[in-house]
Amino acid sequence: MAALTTRLFIIRHAIAEDVSPDGDDFSRRLTRKGSRRFARLVKRLARAGMEVDVIATSPLVRTRQTAEILSDGLPGRPPVVVVEALAPGSDWHRIVEWTVAQDAATVAWVGHAPCVGRLVAASIGDGSAAIRMEKGAVAAIAFADGLGHPGDLEWLAVPDLFRRA
Repeated sequence: MAALTTRLFIIRHAIAEDVSPDGDDFSRRLTRKGSRRFARLVKRLARAGMEVDVIATSPLVRTRQTAEILSDGLPGRPPVVVVEALAPGSDWHRIVEWTVAQDAATVAWVGHAPCVGRLVAASIGDGSAAIRMEKGAVAAIAFADGLGHPGDLEWLAVPDLFRRA
């Protein structure tokens, strides 16, 4: 039987270019500013004790780059797995099924707005609401009874939260 996920981090991709060189939304890359800001946030969160067993990401380039920055900055460099259910229009049921099958206590999802805000709301038990997530924001949700039951939003951090700290 798969272990119950007890902590979930939901992340909106960092700042990306407005238009990719080929004009395809799929291939939009992170900007240098977006990469730096997100890496700085991850460094602070890792120092504060953030750990992740596995990172799921949308297949789009900007989310994969965000997931790699997250992996590079966390202890143990957790694996990054592309999960189609996190593509724009995220599928709550499919991403929950994938997550439960990972046998991991702590999982991160990297996706897109407005989907990530809806995923945060659904994970805390209000599927009709949405949480505004700026680019590079990280939400931490704790579950007493595993993913699939309403969790508690522990915190929501934005990239500039620790700018001067």
